[in-house]
Amino acid sequence: MATPAPLWVFADQLGPHVHSSDETKDREVVIVESARALGRRRGHRQKAHLLLSGMRHLADELGDRATHLKTDTYREALEKVGRPVVVHQPTSRRAEAFVAAMAEEGLVAEVLPTPTFALSREDFAEWAGNRTSFVMENFYRDQRRRFEVLMDGKDPEGGTWNLDAENREKPPKKQETLGVPEPWWPTEDEIDEQVRRDLDGMDVQWSGTDGPRRFAVTADEAQQALTTFVDTRLSTFGPYEDAVMAADWTMSHSLLSVPFNLGVLHPLDAARAAEKAYRDGDAPLASVEGFVRQILGWREYVWHLYWHLDESYIDKNEMGADTPLPPWFASLDAEEVTAACLSDALAGVHDRGWVHHIPRLMILGNHALQQGYDPRALTRWFTEHFVDGYEWVMPVNVVGMSQHADGGIIATKPYASGGAYIDRMTDYCKGCAYDPKKRLGEDACPFTAGYWAFTHRHRDLLSSNMRTRRAVSSMDRLKDLDDVLEQEKKRTSF
Repeated sequence: MATPAPLWVFADQLGPHVHSSDETKDREVVIVESARALGRRRGHRQKAHLLLSGMRHLADELGDRATHLKTDTYREALEKVGRPVVVHQPTSRRAEAFVAAMAEEGLVAEVLPTPTFALSREDFAEWAGNRTSFVMENFYRDQRRRFEVLMDGKDPEGGTWNLDAENREKPPKKQETLGVPEPWWPTEDEIDEQVRRDLDGMDVQWSGTDGPRRFAVTADEAQQALTTFVDTRLSTFGPYEDAVMAADWTMSHSLLSVPFNLGVLHPLDAARAAEKAYRDGDAPLASVEGFVRQILGWREYVWHLYWHLDESYIDKNEMGADTPLPPWFASLDAEEVTAACLSDALAGVHDRGWVHHIPRLMILGNHALQQGYDPRALTRWFTEHFVDGYEWVMPVNVVGMSQHADGGIIATKPYASGGAYIDRMTDYCKGCAYDPKKRLGEDACPFTAGYWAFTHRHRDLLSSNMRTRRAVSSMDRLKDLDDVLEQEKKRTSF
């Protein structure tokens, strides 16, 4: 019997469902570190560490089965293999085009469907059909039905599909932290130390700073992280998933986005582990449903829309935003920012390449939306500086959800808010130099004043949307609107 073709795995395809399925378990596994590809990524230092650590840990785990190549380019590595390889569908258009070119040259023998998501690209294309707008809630419900997660026969468990209304608790008062058990933390080893030495020696200007590895990069580590989350943190995840506490950056979040995006944790495994906790009486339905919605709903939805929407989607700019990213934002310089919420969010990105979804959407994204930052540049910023940021992750999240630059294909309204929302859902405002209740003066909150400037700039768009027309009516009743607008025109500090 002929020896099967080697399996080439990308750095985000490192899990056993990739290399040890029925179709791949007997194959040699080719793992390639391309210096050119890594240098082209640039971005956050800790993201580069996670990618290299994941690949090297897999090579160590597979032993003689792995062929671990360190080359300048992927082409050079494939030529060294000496025979055509098989590969799963990559996770970016650039990589897909490269694989297609290698197939034409005979270096790639077969491209297999991606095994790192629950729904196949073909099944999504069938679901999408001729739709021109996409409602995530409809997709999410179909995912629940298709994979029979949190279902009671044909009905949703508990009789309700979406329990979001139960998951909007403010930060608990008189507490600096949520007071839940810590997440699982990895233990670094010699592989991580060598990665650190190698990164130190590379001529690449990384963003952020080096730091301890905080995320799982192997299947075993991912399972430990998932188990710790489900057993000790899932119950409190739901109620406080939209809250932010300055002294508790993890709160009850799972920290599983990195292992998901490295392909070492399968979304269905995580969803079913959470569901089991509910069935066993160990976690409330609202928390479990919120978690399942994130991974089987939003994450899969974002992945499939990356491929389904036209490649030009990233260039959409229906709000006409063209302000360049300011130097302090581009460089993650939290010291240049006065607003406590914005400064802390930037510091989180600088120090660890990660903040959870509310700082991303309602602090960083909200600020960028109000200031009219160029959405394509902002998408690149999120992709480069977040440890879980990939080419497929950020366009829908930033262009669509955060910046409303697609004209409403993804979200029904712009996610703009003033300081009142931040004051309600975070604990930043009490010690901040700015007052969230003030829109005028030296201590006027840049989010509060910025919200009214944004509303005025886009009044036609907002007044035609049922979900935002009230904001325009409220703005028209402001007696000091002209002064606020003049103040915000001259604002240079935040």
